[in-house]
Amino acid sequence: MTVSSADTPADRSVEHARPAIVWFRDDLRIADHPALHAALELGQPIVAVYVLDEQSSGVRPLGGAARWWLHQSLRSLAASIEALGARLTLRRGAAGPIIASIAQETHASAVFWNRRYGLAERTLDTAIKSDLRASGVDARSFAGSLLFEPWTIQTGQGGSYSVFTPFWRACTAGAPPRAPHPEPRSISGWEGVLDADSFSSDDLDTWGLEPSSPDWAGGLRAAWAPGEASAHALLDAFLAESLPRYGSDRDQPAQNATSRLSPHLRWGEISPYQVWSATQEAQRGLTGPALASAARFLTEVGWREFAYHVLFNAPDLATRNLRSAFDAFPWPPLDREALTAWQQGRTGFALVDAGMRELWRTGSMHNRVRMVTASFLIKNMLVDWRVGERWFWDTLVDADAASNPFGWQWVAGSGADAAPYFRIFNPDLQAAKFDPHQQYIRENIPEFGTDAYPAPLVDLGETRRAALAAYERVKNPSA
Repeated sequence: MTVSSADTPADRSVEHARPAIVWFRDDLRIADHPALHAALELGQPIVAVYVLDEQSSGVRPLGGAARWWLHQSLRSLAASIEALGARLTLRRGAAGPIIASIAQETHASAVFWNRRYGLAERTLDTAIKSDLRASGVDARSFAGSLLFEPWTIQTGQGGSYSVFTPFWRACTAGAPPRAPHPEPRSISGWEGVLDADSFSSDDLDTWGLEPSSPDWAGGLRAAWAPGEASAHALLDAFLAESLPRYGSDRDQPAQNATSRLSPHLRWGEISPYQVWSATQEAQRGLTGPALASAARFLTEVGWREFAYHVLFNAPDLATRNLRSAFDAFPWPPLDREALTAWQQGRTGFALVDAGMRELWRTGSMHNRVRMVTASFLIKNMLVDWRVGERWFWDTLVDADAASNPFGWQWVAGSGADAAPYFRIFNPDLQAAKFDPHQQYIRENIPEFGTDAYPAPLVDLGETRRAALAAYERVKNPSA
């Protein structure tokens, strides 16, 4: 890609008006968007771009539920950008050539974006940055998705952390997260400055992100309203109504005690800086258990940071055991019929089935129930954790490259700061403890308590013993 210098008076006016490209990725918002903020400070017109990249090497294709969310979120972002005076350009294909082409088409002087942390994405971004700079285009990346950049948090020996508590202690011991950037009042679009007749944007509807034949997303539409405005409405409601009891009620799936911000954070419709700042402000008037609840919530934000710290240092987190000793685990042949029963919520264990049906209907699942359903698949059904991780990747609206495999490896016992191998969640005891009135179960299983509800798929005692025997192979691979 080459950007020619200006020779004629007309060309010099174009040179003066050369725009800055803001490349949106997992940051579909306009407030507290460091790349957009930096581009606006240049005082130049803005080319806002989103690239649906399903071609670059190593980039993991989105699951079905995530594709549905992306469609709604892009539509919301486009409307927000248009209301401020610009437009969102959509392109589909390998990001490297597309960004280079857009920079050439628009005579851009700069391309700015917020960072991503998977190895494939980092490799791609590094190459794009190098190529742009070689062509005379200012290319810069910014911290917009994490409070603490993974490479800045290191042990005393200069390595990465594998246990959450010292990791989070190191994070919070330093300078606090920056204040969020304000929402821009306007965005100067470049279309009126340069000849944009030949500059095209894809039609979002042609990308096929929404399901059809059949349309299975009715439950997702009923449960969620993707977009930046909805994210902030959820945060405001959580801080006002649920934050004081978060610590006591967050593990009860029938209680409205969690923030439900996970998909909004995953797609960057709200930033962790905004969540952190608003929570810090909300807890100023709290005392006692309510104040402890706010601290607990911020610690959960820290677990998201930890998952990305682990991903940054273990890029194959979704496919390889973080603890190599687990490579010796003797997974039996996969029982496809039993797997289907788990996927469809027909195991005969009510909390597991309620969670799996909630997942299929809404694209989400309460975190306590995620742990129970994952434990049941891995430790009662003896199914490789990677099988479950792939199912969640396809069905969760908040599936991301860090938290999803991190959570599965945590339950399996193969990951960072993992649950001990002998911790096997008993789904019946978990239901009695966290859904004692069966409210969550009955909301998700209409036939619960009738003859139509299936018999238990496994014997919990027998499968627990089988799991512990299998885990002995991890402890003593030569036995």
